[in-house]
Amino acid sequence: MENLRVDLHSHSTASDGLNPPRENVKMAKEAGLAALGITDHDSVTGIDEALEMANEIRIEVIPGIEISTVEQGQDVHVLGYFIQYKDQTFLRRLEELQKARDRRNEMMIEKLNELGIEIQMKEVLAKIRREGANVGRPHIAEVLIEKGIVNTMEEAFDLYLGKNGKAYVNPIRISPEEGVDMIKAAGGVPILAHPGLYDNDEMVIRLIKYGIKGIEVYHPDHDEEEERKYQQLADQYGILATAGSDFHGSRNGEMFHAPIGTKTISYEIVEKMKSML
Repeated sequence: MENLRVDLHSHSTASDGLNPPRENVKMAKEAGLAALGITDHDSVTGIDEALEMANEIRIEVIPGIEISTVEQGQDVHVLGYFIQYKDQTFLRRLEELQKARDRRNEMMIEKLNELGIEIQMKEVLAKIRREGANVGRPHIAEVLIEKGIVNTMEEAFDLYLGKNGKAYVNPIRISPEEGVDMIKAAGGVPILAHPGLYDNDEMVIRLIKYGIKGIEVYHPDHDEEEERKYQQLADQYGILATAGSDFHGSRNGEMFHAPIGTKTISYEIVEKMKSML
């Protein structure tokens, strides 16, 4: 199984990705992958479509999600794999998270207006490419680029939407521990997404001790030093080291994070996840 590679982190039009779930699956097949994780932000509405395409072209899709949580005002994302994504209790909890996400979007737009940047929610909603999809910061960034406020997605996040941006806000949401519990309650395997983005290794270790099953060691936003550090941490605590491209697609000619298949791990990690179910 060592030669079989998997990309465990991708987004579709079910949240803030640009490609329909079926297209993500096709790209994974074309990239020679054995499996792809579909992990939309606080949404599972793209999973069935992805599974249908996977059955057609003979590739495995891992039903997943990326839960949005907050730690000391900062976004912390918890990935969940092999979740029972039709569980009604789980879906009700997702609705609550989506309401918090909607409020956050409104607050960011209010802040942008206060900064003299005229932007309306209807302009952001126009960027949704799938009925019922979650709105995220990349949608707001698209509008900022169109209006000429910024030139790139990176600039939009650096200046306005990222954790150090002028319009960054984070209303009260669930804690990372609650995100872990939510995934476990839905029968899934919780993994901490891109730990290097948080600049808070104390939190990472705390979540490992709390019961998270792995950390996303290999991610486009991690440099080699971070990859080595988090691989060592995973080895030290005997948890899974995962990998994912965090694919969202290309906006205005710029790839957000990386193409599918850019960051991969051995299929053995998937087998270990299955043994935890």
